[in-house]
Amino acid sequence: MGADGETREVLVCQGTGCASQRSPAVQAALEAEVDRLGVDGARIKLTGCHGFCQQGPIVVVEPEGIFYSRVEPDDAPAIAEDHLKDGEPVERLFYHDPTTQEPIPTYHDIPFYKGQQRVILRNCGRINPEEIDEYIDEGGYSTLAATLRDRTPEEVVAEVTASGLRGRGGAGFPSGVKWEFCRKESSDAKYVVCNADEGDPGAFMDRSILEADPHAVIEGMVIAGYAIGAQQGYVYARAEYPLAMARLRMAIDQARERGYLGVGILGADFSFDLNVFEGAGAFVCGEETALMASIEGERGMPTPRPPFPAQSGLWGKPTLINNVKTLATVPVILDKGAEWFAGIGTGDSKGTAVFALTGKIANSGLIEVPMGTSLRRIIYDIGGGIPDGKRFKAVQTGGPSGGCLPASRLHTPVDYASLRDAGSIMGSGGMVVMDEDTCMVDVARYFLDFTQKESCGKCGPCRLGTRQLLDILEDITENRGKPGDVDLLLELGEGVKLGSLCGLGQTAPNPILTTIKYFREEYEAHIERETCPAGMCREFVYYRVVADECVGCRLCAKACPQDSIAGDVKTAHVIDQSACIKCGLCFEVCPPKIAAVERLTSPEAFVSA
Repeated sequence: MGADGETREVLVCQGTGCASQRSPAVQAALEAEVDRLGVDGARIKLTGCHGFCQQGPIVVVEPEGIFYSRVEPDDAPAIAEDHLKDGEPVERLFYHDPTTQEPIPTYHDIPFYKGQQRVILRNCGRINPEEIDEYIDEGGYSTLAATLRDRTPEEVVAEVTASGLRGRGGAGFPSGVKWEFCRKESSDAKYVVCNADEGDPGAFMDRSILEADPHAVIEGMVIAGYAIGAQQGYVYARAEYPLAMARLRMAIDQARERGYLGVGILGADFSFDLNVFEGAGAFVCGEETALMASIEGERGMPTPRPPFPAQSGLWGKPTLINNVKTLATVPVILDKGAEWFAGIGTGDSKGTAVFALTGKIANSGLIEVPMGTSLRRIIYDIGGGIPDGKRFKAVQTGGPSGGCLPASRLHTPVDYASLRDAGSIMGSGGMVVMDEDTCMVDVARYFLDFTQKESCGKCGPCRLGTRQLLDILEDITENRGKPGDVDLLLELGEGVKLGSLCGLGQTAPNPILTTIKYFREEYEAHIERETCPAGMCREFVYYRVVADECVGCRLCAKACPQDSIAGDVKTAHVIDQSACIKCGLCFEVCPPKIAAVERLTSPEAFVSA
C-alpha cells in the first residue's frame, strides 16, 4: 500500500513508440525498486499505446491518474519511493504545457486527452493486451456471449445498420449494408477478413489497436462471422508489425483456450476460427481485391468490381472485409446500442474517428474524436498548435492520397462529406500538419512519389499517369518547370482519377489537385519567378559568402563535401557555384556570431546580393 493506503496500478506503455525508447527497461526498473522497497499494493503492468507518443516512455499511476512523461529507467527509484511508498508524486516528470510551461499532473487535465472521446481506443493504454482476463474484466466477450444467446444474425446486422457505422478503412461504405449483402448470399463457405494492411506514411492507428487491444478486434470478427454465417476469418496485416502480430497471435491462442474461438463457441451452435496472414508490405494490398489475391497466394493486384467481395471474394466465396477500427467498434455498439452510437457524430458520419496526428504539431500521437470535430479544434486544442512560433500552413488528411487543406479550411468538420467537399478524404486516419516552412509543391511531389512507386502497374491510367504527373512535379521543384505545366497537371490528374481501376490511382492525384486549388501561387512562383516561396526546394536555394563578414576560419571549407569553397586562413572565402550541390553544410557550420554565409532563395536575390 502507498502512504495513503490506496492500491495502485502503475501502467507502463509498451506500444511500439514507447518500447523503442526503452519502456521495457523502465518497467523492469520499477519492478525491481518496488521489490527492494517492499511497497505493498503497487502492481506494475505493461499496456499498449496511451496515444501521446511524443511524450514516451509514458507511465500512468492509477487511480489518481498521475501522468509521467519521458520516463527513464533511472527515474524508477523516485517513482517507487516518493510516489508509491510515500505518496508524493514526482513533479519533475509531469507533462508541462508547451505554452505556459506549467506542470499538469494528471492525464485527465492534459488538453491532448481532454479533447478526446475514446470509443475505439477505449481499452488502449488501460489493460494488459497479453492477458485475456484484463479484457474480460472490462466487459470483454460479454457482448459476444449475449449476442449468441439473445440475438439472431438478422438482428445483429440490423443493429449495426441502425448505428450508422461506416467503414473506417478509408472509403466509408456503410458497414451494415455490406454485412447484409454478405449475409444474404447463399454459399457453403463464407469468410470474414480484417484489413490491417496499414501502409500510409506516418499512420499507426491499426497497429496500435492490435498491440493494445487485440481481443476487441477478435470479438468483433467473431460477431461478424455469426452475423453473416462465416466460420473462418483472416487478419491480413503487415510483416513490419512484429509486436502487433505477436500480441494478436497470443490473443487468438488465449481466445481459443477460453472457448471464444473454435467449434461450438460458448456452447452455441456456431463455430468460427481465425488465422493471421502477413503481407509483404505492398501499399496496394490495402485495396480489398488485391488483399484477397495476396491471401490466395497470387500477386496482390486489384480486379474490377462487380462482383464485389460480399458476392464473390476469397476463393470465389462471399467475403466480408472490414478495417481494424471498424471491427473493434462492433462490440461496443452491440453493448451500448445503435442509438447510443448514432448519437455521436454528425449527419451521415456517426461515431468517432481515430487519427495519427503528426507533422509540425506540438502534441503528436494517436487521438480519437467525435465525427464532426473541426480541424481547428484537433490541431490547436488537442494538438497544441504549431511549435516554435511558426504559422500553420496546411493539413493533409487521408494519407498519401488525401488532400492538403489551408488555414481558410480549419473550420472544416472532420466527417466524410465535409472533407470530400473540401477536396480531401477521411482515409484510414492519417493527419499531417505543415507549417510555413513547407513547400506545397514539394509535398505533392513527395506523396506522388510514394503512390507512383506503390502502383501495381496493372492499369495504364495509374501506371503511366502517375509517372507523368511525378515527372512534371520533379521538373517544377528542380527549376525545369514550363508555362502550362500547372494546367497539364490538372488535366492529367483528373484523367488518372477517372480512369484508374482501384482506389490507389483514383485518389493518387488528390495532393496535386488540392495544392493547386489552394496554393497555386506557389506553383507559379517556381515556374515564372524561379523561386520557392518556402525556401525549401534545393534548386532554388543559393549560398554565398559575404566577404566583409568572413574571418577565414575555414569551417565552411572543411565541411563542404565538394571542395567548392576556396580561400586561405583569415581571408574571405568564395563558393564556386558551378560545383556547389546546395547541401547547406556551409550555412550550418558558420558560427552564428559571424554569419558570413548567406542562404538566398531566388536567383534574383543572389544576383542582387
